[in-house]
Amino acid sequence: MTSAPLPLTAADVAPRTRATHYPEPFASRVAGRTKRALGEHFRLRNFGVNLITLQPGAMSALYHRHTRQDEFLHLLQRELTLVMEDTRITLTPGMCAAFPAGVAHHLINESDSPATFLEVGDRRAGDCVSYPDDDLRAVASGRGWIFMHRDGSPYPALPTSPAPGVSGAP
Repeated sequence: MTSAPLPLTAADVAPRTRATHYPEPFASRVAGRTKRALGEHFRLRNFGVNLITLQPGAMSALYHRHTRQDEFLHLLQRELTLVMEDTRITLTPGMCAAFPAGVAHHLINESDSPATFLEVGDRRAGDCVSYPDDDLRAVASGRGWIFMHRDGSPYPALPTSPAPGVSGAP
């Protein structure tokens, strides 16, 4: 029998060492995002959980949609702007939102204070991510995310990405 890690304060989980798996010129656009992979810390296999803090001006991810993955978020501190399809909504603490596969979305911190939210997503195999505003696609593989242009030509490979299906966009 495998034992689970003991409970702890979420902020005690170390942030990811690499802020993003996006290739440039996209990586710099999510500067100011800190992800703590709680699901990985607790060795969850069926869904991912991240504690994410966005500094003022930062965004959660590029505007994106998943083909298979559903996502859920719960805002814990401060205020964020949700951009979803043709809608912009100000989220305040305690609000939550969900994005079934196929719904384009991202969050932007347009305030002057850091904001923190909890992100939960499933880990369905075969997920692909499209970025309506950018020349970028991501395909989950057994070795991590593979990034390519819309025409299918690859971006330069980055060193080892996490296993696909970690909730949220890469």
